[in-house]
Amino acid sequence: MSSSRVLVLNSGSSSVKYQLLDMRDSSRLAMGLVERIGEETSRLRHTPLAGGGESREWTGPIADHEAALKAVSTELAKDGLGLDSPELAAIGHRVVHGGKRFTEPTVIDDAVLAEIERLIPVAPLHNPANLTGIRTARALRPDLPQVAVFDTAFHTTMPESAARYAIDVETADAHRIRRYGFHGTSHAYVSRATAKLLGKAPEDVNVIVLHLGNGASASAVRGGRCVDTSMGLTPLEGLVMGTRSGDTDPAVIFHLARVGEMSIEEIDTLLNKKSGLIGLCGDNDMREIRRRVDEGDERAQLAFDIYIHRLKKYIGAYYAVLGRVDAIAFTAGVGENAAPVREAAVAGLEQLGLAVDAELNAVRAAGPRLISPAGTRVAVAVVPTDEELEIATQTYALVGGIDMRLRRVATKTGE
Repeated sequence: MSSSRVLVLNSGSSSVKYQLLDMRDSSRLAMGLVERIGEETSRLRHTPLAGGGESREWTGPIADHEAALKAVSTELAKDGLGLDSPELAAIGHRVVHGGKRFTEPTVIDDAVLAEIERLIPVAPLHNPANLTGIRTARALRPDLPQVAVFDTAFHTTMPESAARYAIDVETADAHRIRRYGFHGTSHAYVSRATAKLLGKAPEDVNVIVLHLGNGASASAVRGGRCVDTSMGLTPLEGLVMGTRSGDTDPAVIFHLARVGEMSIEEIDTLLNKKSGLIGLCGDNDMREIRRRVDEGDERAQLAFDIYIHRLKKYIGAYYAVLGRVDAIAFTAGVGENAAPVREAAVAGLEQLGLAVDAELNAVRAAGPRLISPAGTRVAVAVVPTDEELEIATQTYALVGGIDMRLRRVATKTGE
């Protein structure tokens, strides 16, 4: 392809995150964030990364996503990187939920948009915002290929034994109730990067990936394919998170409704926004929790212990699912930066071949690195995630393939 740039958009209900990458060398040309869209105090922060330019910040009313993307285009144009540039090959969109149908990156057309919209009931907080960003970008550049990269796609390789809940099959199918999983772009990127760190091909490596941020998920990846993951129908299932409970007895909901006289909306808010670490100790920042632990705070200690206990359970479960584990990879904000979490998560698992070297674990570094002692049976790694690069890579690979097919057709037809 003559055009080599990909703009990655992550559209939220009141925000747009973006990065512009040059896929010739996977370098970042610019990045930024528009937040508080629809308010008088909207803010755009733009950072040009090529040529060492300084960040720029603008505050004022941004009415909607169309205005936000136009503002982004204006800032990019100041650096010679505007949306009208012939160097722009495609726009890649993060879409949270792709259901069972979307198993790989997909060029967006009206039928794809309709299916993403049809999935809103299983992703009511995310898919509507993703759709708004897509429609806005298509209106601004209708001539440009736009690609949806789905958070759920990497997990569609799970066998039915892992994806199915043990409820009535007809009811489950009628309402599309199954385990979809999320953070898929991160799990895909990190599992491949871990294999590379070990000097092996992804198809030769079994990895447990622990994506630990404010949202957290684990995955079991066998030979480059996901065979199990901790999040389910929604991102609520699984590990203890910043504000989400993770695994709970479903009867807790019935109990709160009957005995606590709470509404469905109140219970939803409780489990998604007032649970997890913040529900246990009032903080969802692991740095603050660790500070409190070091000062002897019992609530913070209990929250940390519950967090680690759940994490260990998933490590053990996914070890059993995979049979052979070559590496465990920690990633995302907590996974990459919280050495005490990594140390505690594998402590006591020496019989599984797991250990952390205290000195290596304490090192802060930007790139992928091993933190396990030499000769350990299972490598323990810290692998910074890069979801934007993963989205850009998948987008460019797809659009590049389409471009080459079109060229072959044009050659055959003499056009």
